[in-house]
Amino acid sequence: MNKTKKILVLFTLFIVPLLFYIFLSKGIYKYANLPILTENVVDISDGETFKEHFTVVCFLGDDLSTTKGQLFNLNETIYKRYNKSLYFQTIVVLPPGNEDEIEQIKKRLGTYADASKWKFVVSTKEEIVSIFNSLDTPYMLNDNFGSNYAFIIDRELRLRGRKDDEDTTDGKLYGYDMNSVAILKNKMRDDIGIIYYQLKKSKEKEKRRKREI
Repeated sequence: MNKTKKILVLFTLFIVPLLFYIFLSKGIYKYANLPILTENVVDISDGETFKEHFTVVCFLGDDLSTTKGQLFNLNETIYKRYNKSLYFQTIVVLPPGNEDEIEQIKKRLGTYADASKWKFVVSTKEEIVSIFNSLDTPYMLNDNFGSNYAFIIDRELRLRGRKDDEDTTDGKLYGYDMNSVAILKNKMRDDIGIIYYQLKKSKEKEKRRKREI
């Protein structure tokens, strides 16, 4: 009995704190950084900009009747959670010819939440290709100049994503499939959360630095 008690005491004093430290270390690592996958993403040239924002960007193409469902998935899982966050915006890039339907979609989005950070950018097909290709991903635009994927672009025009994703062959996750609510909810939402965790820590560090001066 005494021997058992000694083992229990030793376990409590040494093993439990060690396990707790490992747990914390993994948690800190998780929130330490969201990898940069591509630098120098081409910015939008007309009206809106990626610069100085944390942007969720998607390419819906010129057949909104088949892709607007992706938009509402994004609205429910991502936009509603982060639309009041600092620097956040969502940009939809699409070819000309959808202006009437865009207005209808804006009105519908406005019934769910403040839609002011939804930005619809009508661009030439050449510019859409240029922006999309600059992301340097393994994905391709479809025949309608659209994509199923949404992307995270930071304030320095860098594509952010994962390098250790368990569901990709090389571990890299460049974009998030908008057809999958599970991916948007469990991956993209968490990854944007990491960016805002970094931003919070950076601001706290800057405040401490200013106090020390």
